[in-house]
Amino acid sequence: METRSSTDLPTIATEYNGRDRNAFLFGFNPQAELWNGRLAMIGFLAYLLWDLAGYSVLRDVLHLIGY
Repeated sequence: METRSSTDLPTIATEYNGRDRNAFLFGFNPQAELWNGRLAMIGFLAYLLWDLAGYSVLRDVLHLIGY
């Protein structure tokens, strides 16, 4: 197995399509997909915490329709 020194390792990808991967850009681009995923994870976690606190939107809706 060949070992390489740390100076020979490839650099970490910091760019997509010539832009910083964390740039907040509008439109269909890789940065928008990263931000969409991050915000979706925050929203999902917020809903789980809200549900654990006893305020369940889904449970209330199911109760209203008779389930």
